[in-house]
Amino acid sequence: MYLKIDDLSGPQVAELVREHLQSMVLQSPPESMHALGLESLRKPEVTFWSAWEGDELVGCGALKELDRQHGEIKSMRTSSTHRRKGIAKGVLQHIIEEAKVRGYRRLSLETGSINAFEPARRLYTNFGFQYCKPFADYIEDPNSVFMTKEL
Repeated sequence: MYLKIDDLSGPQVAELVREHLQSMVLQSPPESMHALGLESLRKPEVTFWSAWEGDELVGCGALKELDRQHGEIKSMRTSSTHRRKGIAKGVLQHIIEEAKVRGYRRLSLETGSINAFEPARRLYTNFGFQYCKPFADYIEDPNSVFMTKEL
């Protein structure tokens, strides 16, 4: 698997982001859905990576700069046909390393609290993320879980 910074212009990437958003709509009430669409992922404060095996898109992830010392993981997604192959682990490792290169002192994320998000929460916990209070513009929400990691 290799990762590349992506401008989100390709049809495969657009489809994976659409799949991600559709999944979030099915699992979260609108007021609790914090997934970013294509336009939001193209903002200057967001870096988006696509993950590939050959010419097949297998996953993605993004890093949003909250401030010069704090980043947020966004849009972590593995293609539905490539689950349980370590794709998310590889994307997450890449984002953590990039956050360190940028000099961030903290990396945070928001994910869902329902059972469908348990694999994601387990992945983040395995990488040293700990549960925390809401950060940035987030507020307490029974449908959200907030996690952070000191770098």
